[in-house]
Amino acid sequence: MVARSRFMKLAITQMKTNMKRNLLTFAAAGAITLGGFALVNGQEGTDGPGGHGRWAGHGHGFALSHLTKSLNLTPDQQTKVQPLIDQARPQIIAIHKDAMQKTQAIVDKTMSQIRPMLTPDQQKKFDDLQKASQDMRNAMQEMHSAMAE
Repeated sequence: MVARSRFMKLAITQMKTNMKRNLLTFAAAGAITLGGFALVNGQEGTDGPGGHGRWAGHGHGFALSHLTKSLNLTPDQQTKVQPLIDQARPQIIAIHKDAMQKTQAIVDKTMSQIRPMLTPDQQKKFDDLQKASQDMRNAMQEMHSAMAE
C-alpha cells in the first residue's frame, strides 16, 4: 500500500509540473504572438517615398539597408531592389497578421480547455496570468496608437 501511495504522490507531482510547464508555454506563446503582431502593425506606417518614416531603422527600410551593407549594392541596384521590397511588404504583413490571429485563436481555445481542469487556486493564478497577458496586449496597442500620432 505504501508503494502505491508513493507512486500516486509522484504521479500527482509530475502532473502538476507538466500543467505548470504547459501554462507557461501557452502564456509565452500568447505573448510572443501578440508582440510580433504589434511589431508588424507598428511597422506599417511610412512617411513618403522610400518608406523611411518612424520605423526606418526596423521596417522595410532596414531590409534595403541590410542588403546594401551585406551585398555592397550600388545606388542603381538599390533603386531596383527597393520596389521589390515595397511590393512584398504588404503581402508579408497580411500573412503575418493572419498567422498571429490563427495562433491567438488556438492559444485561446487551448486555455479555455485547460481552465476547467484546474483547482480553484490554480484557476485564480491562471486568470491572473491571462489578465496580465491582456494588459500587456492593451499596453502594446496603446503604444502603437501613440506612436502613430
